[in-house]
Amino acid sequence: MTARVPIGIVMNGVTGRMGYRQHLVRSLLAIRDNGGVPLGDGSVLWPEPVLVGRSEAKLRDVADRHGLTDWTTDLEAALARPDVRIYFDAQVTSEREKAIHLAIDAGKHIYTEKPLATTLQGAVDLARAADAAGVRHGVVQDKLFLPGLRKLRRLVDGGLFGRILSVRGEFGYWVFEGDWQAAQRPSWNYRAADGGGIVVDMFPHWHYVLEQLFAPVRAVTAHVATHIPRRWDENGDAYEATADDAAYGIFELDGGVVAQINSSWAVRVNRDELVEFQVDGTEGSAVAGLRGCKVQHRAATPKPVWNPDLPVTHAFRAQWQEVPDNEEFDNGFKAQWEMFLRHVAEDAPYTWDLWAGARGVQLAELGLQSAREGRRVEIPELER
Repeated sequence: MTARVPIGIVMNGVTGRMGYRQHLVRSLLAIRDNGGVPLGDGSVLWPEPVLVGRSEAKLRDVADRHGLTDWTTDLEAALARPDVRIYFDAQVTSEREKAIHLAIDAGKHIYTEKPLATTLQGAVDLARAADAAGVRHGVVQDKLFLPGLRKLRRLVDGGLFGRILSVRGEFGYWVFEGDWQAAQRPSWNYRAADGGGIVVDMFPHWHYVLEQLFAPVRAVTAHVATHIPRRWDENGDAYEATADDAAYGIFELDGGVVAQINSSWAVRVNRDELVEFQVDGTEGSAVAGLRGCKVQHRAATPKPVWNPDLPVTHAFRAQWQEVPDNEEFDNGFKAQWEMFLRHVAEDAPYTWDLWAGARGVQLAELGLQSAREGRRVEIPELER
């Protein structure tokens, strides 16, 4: 019989949408349903979640729903347990930094949602503290594991693009204001004091997508807006939206690559997926979304001629070729959890540490600075 090695994981913020759905249900519980994480010595790592939050009622509900019994509202007591080796954080951003410091002081390995902190200094302090404590640490970078972006990675590695010229991204959807129809996102997302804002939320994503797929980001020019200034919260009360709900960014990458990414919670979708990236190169182009990816090679590129006096005869979207799956894609959050668990258990390679998270916070902070000052801002290397 295969030896099962339990590993205690404090999961803070599991009553929230992301912590519950993606990290508990679709990751750790799915790993258990699949028999655990196989290790090189033939044993399997068995996650033992310890649910932590502020509401006893919500924690009890989550635990009862999935047959779990280990939950508490006392974070420090959970961190003091010798059977707990990992601390995971999916709280609101404003609560994250303090909790991670407590976990580092308790000697726990750190795995956390992004953004890592509300400020660059806070993020750097966390990364330095984790290094000094000798704990392993990682930050969620889930979009790298999306089928569409994994196909895009395959195209980059295969040299389809030749010299990459530009990346254009469109992300977002209409988030209802909350008055006549309930909002799809929590109200704190639209209050700056609570760590809200689309720049703080999405620029860390765009940082790791650009850095990991193409090249390091060296400069940013951004314009931000609060298009919807008045919203209604979960109780139906009106409030002032103090955080940005749209951002329009230009990112300069190594090698002369220019990336333009629009992010908005005040846009109606007229594309195949909620996020799409178009990559153009000298030898070919691709359009990738969450799941799909299409390509057009140089030899198959049409030759349109601008003539507004005649109707368009090209069926441009039909002239692209779908990239096949060629493999089975697991849930991205689950796949990254398995990698981090192996990293903790047997020192397997892991790239996305708290320093990667800090670089994402840096891009958000400098993007907001660019918007305030109306200028291009260069991105310096972080000092460890």
